[in-house]
Amino acid sequence: MSREFVKIVREQGVAYVTLTRPDKYNAINYQMFKEIDGVISELKKDRTVKLVILSGAEGNFSSGLDVKSVMNSPLQAVGLLFKWLPGNANLAQRVSCGWRALPIPVIAVIEGCCFGGGMQIALGADIRLVSPEAKLSIMEAKWGLVPDMAGLISLRELVGKDRAMLLTMTAKVLSAQESLEVGLVTEVAQSPMARAKELAEEIICTSPDANAAIKMSINKSWTASVRRLLSRESISQIRLLMGKNRVIAAKRNSQDAKGVEPKSEYLIRQSGW
Repeated sequence: MSREFVKIVREQGVAYVTLTRPDKYNAINYQMFKEIDGVISELKKDRTVKLVILSGAEGNFSSGLDVKSVMNSPLQAVGLLFKWLPGNANLAQRVSCGWRALPIPVIAVIEGCCFGGGMQIALGADIRLVSPEAKLSIMEAKWGLVPDMAGLISLRELVGKDRAMLLTMTAKVLSAQESLEVGLVTEVAQSPMARAKELAEEIICTSPDANAAIKMSINKSWTASVRRLLSRESISQIRLLMGKNRVIAAKRNSQDAKGVEPKSEYLIRQSGW
């Protein structure tokens, strides 16, 4: 499928998804919204992909919504915001919460600016790695808007309510270190793409079924009742025990196959017992 503003490359089970509108600092126009949504739908059906690394081209993640482009076309604005039911996700929201719905891990690599709509997209990822020079902001209030791209789903899990109020009402631009300290990002790395590839190698060696169950369980149970959490854990575990990928993962990581010293013996030896 031909795309103008989103590039996707698959390599050894990893899908590298890149926002490619560098002349506008990867600002999101209507076409990019549609392309991101299409990529998410495509990846949801692709059983060969075990992990996604999401980034922006040429040193910036995204400067946010291309307000001028979208507002110049009333039909585009309607297309972004329209939904059949209030509780459904519209196009603007799917480019964030759509990453959460994928049954595979999603790592966002953030360099340069990550503002407004770009921040909302990054919040949809499971892990956010940032370069030391990156700048992040939930910037909608600066333009008299409310953050309405579903980033709040993740934001409420990452920071306290008062912190969320402060970040959204002030539209403050945070450094990478400040973003780490408040909980918006997972790690600061000198080379976030290299770190993402390193993590990808670790993650895709485990069971894809387990990763899908872990992601689903954590996302759905994070704010759920204890009873729902316990029920979901049990159901997921039964399904995993009956699946073939658990056996494959167990064999791959068995100590006998790798010749690794048993953990209990290693701990005893290290402790000097």
